[in-house]
Amino acid sequence: MIAHLKGELVATAADHAVIDVNGVGYLVGASSRTLEAIGPVGGTVKLHTEMLVGEDFIRLVGFATADERDWFRLLTGVQGVGAKVALAILSILPPADLHRAIAGQDKAMVARANGVGPKLAERIVRELKDRAGGAPLAAGPAAIGAAPVAGHGADAVSALLNLGFRPAEASAAVRAAEDGIGPAATLDALVREALKRAAR
Repeated sequence: MIAHLKGELVATAADHAVIDVNGVGYLVGASSRTLEAIGPVGGTVKLHTEMLVGEDFIRLVGFATADERDWFRLLTGVQGVGAKVALAILSILPPADLHRAIAGQDKAMVARANGVGPKLAERIVRELKDRAGGAPLAAGPAAIGAAPVAGHGADAVSALLNLGFRPAEASAAVRAAEDGIGPAATLDALVREALKRAAR
């Protein structure tokens, strides 16, 4: 299995890029968000990859971040969501916004993607509500119900997810703990305080 590619960006198109790795050109499908992020043709790029194998094809899909790759895996685990639809969703929703949509059961946000009707959007948010805890969480400052931006906060959310908390619950508890004891708290203190608040 190919986990990542690092090489020269030879060409891009609407839905893929070609990366030259030691003289071998790899055609890699990608979301428009990843294609915008990897920079100009001629530069060196590194993409996280997922290999798709079917009866009559082998395809590589590339992602600018590991978060996007993990969400791709979650999305394609939903019945009716193939690689094309998953990439369409990731083209309009970065991981933090997608997590927010899943946590808030916002099917309208997911339905903005090409090829996603209301019924499929409803299935996606319903099926991923619990499973999304396995995806790393990344968030911007304004993300609602998502993980803290970085540092001990993100690590504390991850710890709570591993203990079985749902993503929205873990994020809310850690944010409350940060508000209570301050951003300079150690990871251990943050986790302990978040567990106390989650139990209330």
